Amino acid sequence: MGLEIVGWREWVSLPSLGIARIKAKVDSGARTSTLHAYDIETYFDRGEEFVRFKVHYLQNNDNVFAESVARVVEHRIVKSSSGHESNRPVIDTQIHFLNQAWNLEITLVGREQMGFRMLIGREALRGRFLIDPNLSYVGGRLSKKKKH
Repeated sequence: MGLEIVGWREWVSLPSLGIARIKAKVDSGARTSTLHAYDIETYFDRGEEFVRFKVHYLQNNDNVFAESVARVVEHRIVKSSSGHESNRPVIDTQIHFLNQAWNLEITLVGREQMGFRMLIGREALRGRFLIDPNLSYVGGRLSKKKKH
């Protein structure tokens, strides 16, 4: 079975988080996928931990956001590319990427200055895709009229 080729950046969907389309950087240097969220607040309901958060899902646009809630799988210490360690909540959610859909773990971190609002790490890619760094938007570009 051949693996599908992806570019270094792609559009993905996180339907259970209310995000129809978000531009993601495919980052084989990162083990776990990351969503750059803000107003991150954890709470307990019936003995289970949940997280409430917001995401500016359009790059360079802080006016449009999605507000989501997800169950926390665990908390994980993650070291950023700059060497900074942070304790992040980890959620499990479905991703739609090219012609595939599956569940993956995503860490949440508040870092609005990042160029991409989502990073897809190598664990999400393993056994599904090969990265061609010469390509972008293998799954198609999002036209300016269809941003939401």
